[in-house]
Amino acid sequence: MSFKLLPDFSVLANGPDALILQVDKALRTVFATAASSRPYPDAGVEEVEMSETEKRHAAGLMRVNHSGEVCAQALYQGQALTARNPDTARALIEASEEETEHLAWCEKRLNELGSHKSFFNPLWYAGSFALGALAGALGDKWNLGFLAETERQVEGHLNEHLSELPEQDAKSRAIVEQMKVDEMKHADTAIEHGGVPLPMPIRQAMQVTSKVLTFAAYRL
Repeated sequence: MSFKLLPDFSVLANGPDALILQVDKALRTVFATAASSRPYPDAGVEEVEMSETEKRHAAGLMRVNHSGEVCAQALYQGQALTARNPDTARALIEASEEETEHLAWCEKRLNELGSHKSFFNPLWYAGSFALGALAGALGDKWNLGFLAETERQVEGHLNEHLSELPEQDAKSRAIVEQMKVDEMKHADTAIEHGGVPLPMPIRQAMQVTSKVLTFAAYRL
């Protein structure tokens, strides 16, 4: 399978309005408080007693999840900006809107655990947006393939978090479980729209980048 490394950025010629909207989206994602149109997955789930160590660990994992959603927002916006097919762009924007709800869920849980969002979120957003724009410029099949691979890797991380979260932390677990369902749906949608498997070196590079984010966001 050949991999075309000749990105086409001509789709960026949509005028300054598109870029202004992207800047507004970035500022709202990184600095504003997100809102959810769907009910919070942990609504009605009672808070339970946890030790300080357990709360810190749960907060670290939820901070990683929140930063992952910041990256997802940036990726999808960058991909949609350079996508050549309107249907592809529409699918990416729809996924982005659902990821906004994930931001709201994670942020609320972080507040409940007495913690904070990652200080590196502006950096995560900028890097992910650039990567998304590049993926979109490579062509829709690679663009959607990148989306599908991203969601598969996120699903793997969420599975790990479900095994690591304190057993009694039902509120965090409810959030992560619903996020996992949504990510699997996004991956399936990308494949249905024509996404193709990415070359192994790209997948491995994505895994390494994810590990760096996880290490940093868990702590800061």
